[in-house]
Amino acid sequence: MKKTLVTLALITCASAMAKGPLTVEHLNRFNKLHDVVLSPDGRFLAYGLTNAGFSPADSSSDLYLMDLSNLNKVTRLTQSAGRESQLQWASDGQSLYFIADRSGSNQVWQLPLYGGEALQVTDLPLPVEGFKVAADGKQIALSLSVKPGCQNLQCTLDAKAADTAKKDTAMAYDQLMVRHWDHWLTPYRSHLHVAALGQGIVKDASNLMSEWNTNIAGMKEVAFTPDNQRLVFSAKIPATDQAWHTNYDIFMVPVTGGEKQNLTAANPAWDAQPSFSSDGRFMAYKAMSKPQAEADKFSLMLLDMVTGQKKELAPEFDRSVSDYKFGPDNRTVYVTTQDVGQYSIYAINTGFGDVRKVFGDGTAGALNVASDKLVFTNHKLDMPPEVFQLNLDGSNLTQLTDINADWRKDVQFGDYEQFSFNGANDETVYGYLVKPWNFDAKKKYPLAFLVHGGPQGSFGNMFNERWNAQMYAAQGYAVVMVDFHGSTGYGQAFTDSISRDWGGKPLEDLKKGFEYIVKAQPWIDGNRACALGASYGGYMMNWIAGNWPTGFKCLVNHAGLYDMPSFYGSTEELWFPEFDLGGPAWNADSDYQKFNPAAHADKWQTPMLVIHGLKDYRVPYAQGLGAFTNLQRKGIDSRLVIFPDENHWILNKDNRVRWYNEVFQWLEKYTKP
Repeated sequence: MKKTLVTLALITCASAMAKGPLTVEHLNRFNKLHDVVLSPDGRFLAYGLTNAGFSPADSSSDLYLMDLSNLNKVTRLTQSAGRESQLQWASDGQSLYFIADRSGSNQVWQLPLYGGEALQVTDLPLPVEGFKVAADGKQIALSLSVKPGCQNLQCTLDAKAADTAKKDTAMAYDQLMVRHWDHWLTPYRSHLHVAALGQGIVKDASNLMSEWNTNIAGMKEVAFTPDNQRLVFSAKIPATDQAWHTNYDIFMVPVTGGEKQNLTAANPAWDAQPSFSSDGRFMAYKAMSKPQAEADKFSLMLLDMVTGQKKELAPEFDRSVSDYKFGPDNRTVYVTTQDVGQYSIYAINTGFGDVRKVFGDGTAGALNVASDKLVFTNHKLDMPPEVFQLNLDGSNLTQLTDINADWRKDVQFGDYEQFSFNGANDETVYGYLVKPWNFDAKKKYPLAFLVHGGPQGSFGNMFNERWNAQMYAAQGYAVVMVDFHGSTGYGQAFTDSISRDWGGKPLEDLKKGFEYIVKAQPWIDGNRACALGASYGGYMMNWIAGNWPTGFKCLVNHAGLYDMPSFYGSTEELWFPEFDLGGPAWNADSDYQKFNPAAHADKWQTPMLVIHGLKDYRVPYAQGLGAFTNLQRKGIDSRLVIFPDENHWILNKDNRVRWYNEVFQWLEKYTKP
């Protein structure tokens, strides 16, 4: 009897420790980092942590402080019911600034590092969208949404009061764009303001661009000059062609107001993210070279503030810079960039342009550089984001946070590997394979073939909520993601190759990738395969329906483009289709008909699930409705799922549960043995 009891106890213990597959409910509960910032001296790490909890009542979002000289010492800085955001260190490292809604609207607060309550810095009659504090602590730059032409904040308040008093609900426009992403545009624009600090709570601010009818590109695109007397920012010049060009420029304006100097007027393409070295010698910024392109290579430019010389750093470095930070020596710049299925960190020498890879495993972001270290977030196909530390030479990788340690205990992730094959033009194409969570080499498994959007994008080594590869592995699928021609991180020529060829090389890559992986992995049942994609991936589902109609048992089309001419007339950022498809839809030599899925609708035969958000203004819902109408009219098994409150993405957690369940039910219907 005693031996039996011991045996039962061991079985019970093993059962309690057994891991299961990832579920959408579990996916909704992982903890998230935000605003990861390193102190100027590199000793302290501050970050925001959102604890998802098991219900909204259990969730919380607060700020934490880690002493990097003692990694076990983590202090919770806030316990407010609201959420703090846009965390910024004071230059002396003695306090933290952030935005919070603690007084009725989003305002700037300052929290002393060594005790005391947070103090309100601004009490403006308009909510603060973003801010940046000058290095000397005497001024603050602010982003506020105001009425163009207004010389003071009261003017905007009066305009808003007049809007409220209107009896009709009409919205009138005299130029594009009229809506963006998921909202119709109002008459108000995000303008750059400045105010003095140290004279009590800030209750007013001066608009440095009141005469402009455009927005600044965001506070991440704003910097004080080293003398704190001027501000540089990225924006489009006021014009009537905002919807069909990408010519953001970098401007410099005195903090006292006045003439704005265009520092990048010679470049007709996108200029972004100005930043200064700590010694004030250099201003760096990112620049594209192709007008109207949004997926061109972002090169790193360097302007010598003493000599006025401007140059591109490492012009032979064939990667597009995502984020960058000056190193402590002011002669090295550390950058993050997409890199063969990863988001890697490189170091670039400002003098000679030498390039050195520092880190390249997973998706690195939130880059910080101080003292002798790099601090950044990293996530992978089997790991949500955590914070890591690295020496400047790339040695001594150390994980600083483990905020999802308990969350991971319940989940068995599928193993993954990167593969490559010869795609279109016999060029090397890469992809990822994720095995089912309970993989058994003796069994055969159906295939979920994921196609990324963009189209200049990538399904790389990353963990996300909306298209999480592990979710399909948890349902018993082999998951394959091919970075077809047009994907990012493989050199600019590879990215550019999709423009004017939406239905050509990418489809050939997908076909060859499918054929390769089924042969290379005999345990994958290619006869039980479904393809899924969103945005351009959804376009590819519609394109496959007419150009590879026997390739899959089923298709899942989320927010996919169906009829290209009508898409042109209803989307908002016209620079994208005009660059990628050969100009406006009326151009005789454009691709709107050449690569139009609707033109091949007569050949459709594959069952398709169509999903769309009504607030999607990038790919308006009529595109999904058009695909569904064709499917129904042809008698093809199909289902339409509409989310009235969602945009191009599915963001609501409850909607995410419904989305995944709809998708899994559709796949199961057509992939049962």
